[in-house]
Amino acid sequence: MNSQDELSHEWADSLDKARVNDCTPTGKERNSLREYAHCLPLGDGDDTLEPSAIDTARLFPLMETRLYKRRWVMLFIFSAYSMSNAFMWLQYGIISNIFMRFYSIGTLAIDWLSMIYFLTYIPLILPVMWLLDNRGIRDVVVVGSAYNCIGAWIKTGSADPSMFALTFFGQFVCSVATVYILGIPSRLASLWFGQQEVSTACSIGVLGNQLGIAIGFLVPPILVPNVDDMDELAHHISIMFYISAGMATAILVLVVIVFQEKPEIPPSQAQAQARNMQPDEYSYTASILSLLRNKPFMLLVVSYGLNVGCFYAISTLLNRMIIEHYPGEEVNAGRIGLTIVIAGMAGSLICGIWLDKTKTYKQTTLAVYILSLTGMLAYTFTLNLGHLWVVFITAGVLGFFMTGYLPLGFEYAVELTYPESEGTSSGLLNCSAQIFGIIFTIAQGKIMDYWGTLAGNIFLCIFLLIGTVVTGFIKSDLRRQKANQQVEVQTVSPAGSLSSVQDYGATSCGSPWQRQS
Repeated sequence: MNSQDELSHEWADSLDKARVNDCTPTGKERNSLREYAHCLPLGDGDDTLEPSAIDTARLFPLMETRLYKRRWVMLFIFSAYSMSNAFMWLQYGIISNIFMRFYSIGTLAIDWLSMIYFLTYIPLILPVMWLLDNRGIRDVVVVGSAYNCIGAWIKTGSADPSMFALTFFGQFVCSVATVYILGIPSRLASLWFGQQEVSTACSIGVLGNQLGIAIGFLVPPILVPNVDDMDELAHHISIMFYISAGMATAILVLVVIVFQEKPEIPPSQAQAQARNMQPDEYSYTASILSLLRNKPFMLLVVSYGLNVGCFYAISTLLNRMIIEHYPGEEVNAGRIGLTIVIAGMAGSLICGIWLDKTKTYKQTTLAVYILSLTGMLAYTFTLNLGHLWVVFITAGVLGFFMTGYLPLGFEYAVELTYPESEGTSSGLLNCSAQIFGIIFTIAQGKIMDYWGTLAGNIFLCIFLLIGTVVTGFIKSDLRRQKANQQVEVQTVSPAGSLSSVQDYGATSCGSPWQRQS
């Protein structure tokens, strides 16, 4: 045993002896920081302004935590729900030329079938964040799944050239479900997963959405071939819509029966402390205002919106980009989109694991942002070379970093804003992404119409460069990480120097109160 361990154990023994009238609860009795307020002496003298070392330790008691195996079931169900909704977002855009001919509409109308997802999010995010804070994650997921299912069934009646209004309405209902999805991964990860796996869990939650986008790139060109006969085309479109509705229905049933709000015992010390907050101590309005005054977080809101807004624009306009240079390659356009998202899924998972291991949030976020810009430049200047295999490679590199950035932003935001609600911080990030998504999609579409795909992609590269610079100015303040770390108590040695001792009961392997079941 080294000297530091001896000091820790000696201090722990002294702490036990220092309990007065059994004032310090143990085990499950450690419920609230307020329980200690009435029995904390403030040192040796009556006029001492700072608590002693032992009293400071009592202010941060270790509470019982537990990891439940069913946390993975909750994560899987949410990922399936997110996947279904993301698929329906892109089922029009990746075969936009086919739907434009089927419904006899222009490019802007077909783009709005994708952009309605962005527009709906902006006015609805504040009430949905309020619902998440006041009713909980289960109610939000159930309501969102219901909207997703209803919208999917509405679209089954729109497989007719005269039914564009109905298909747009169905897409609008599905877009409402998106508001109940995008802010959930970080909240779900914090509620169910431990400190050493929370970033990985958030990444997996985002993976569900990315998998839906991947399927949305791959499946529609296969299910809906570019045929001339309108009746045959309507038949293929109808099949795709019914498959979407069947999946959405099955997921809704699964959510209602299986999905739970939160585990009985919290998974981390940060969650244990959050649960002890009394309802009257939390104000939704005050939380929003606090986030808006948080300068590092607001810089992240801007940089996140720029990056993800570029990804939304690329996803919406990918078919037009590829068809301009490679006519008749609708299926390969979908495969290129699939490559972007599959590479991004790998990037998301790797970044999540990396964050859990290193906790280097700013460094990782900045590095991934720079590499996203590099990937975008490579994709931009190789798209018109006439070699599809080169496009597949550069699109994969772009997707690995740009899509891999999504969970980084969520987790970095939680670190910068703890103990504010994860749903609120994620909601504001996504709101920024939707706004920039609309602006970039419309602007890039117009630029492509007048000056071509190269000019449109250069337009996005400029804003990615701006986002990289903004990310560099973010001052890292890892609040959640500090809350979960061992509490270090500074004590004054006889010689007057400061020495540090570890929090009572904390070990290098984590809290002794944490167990897995």
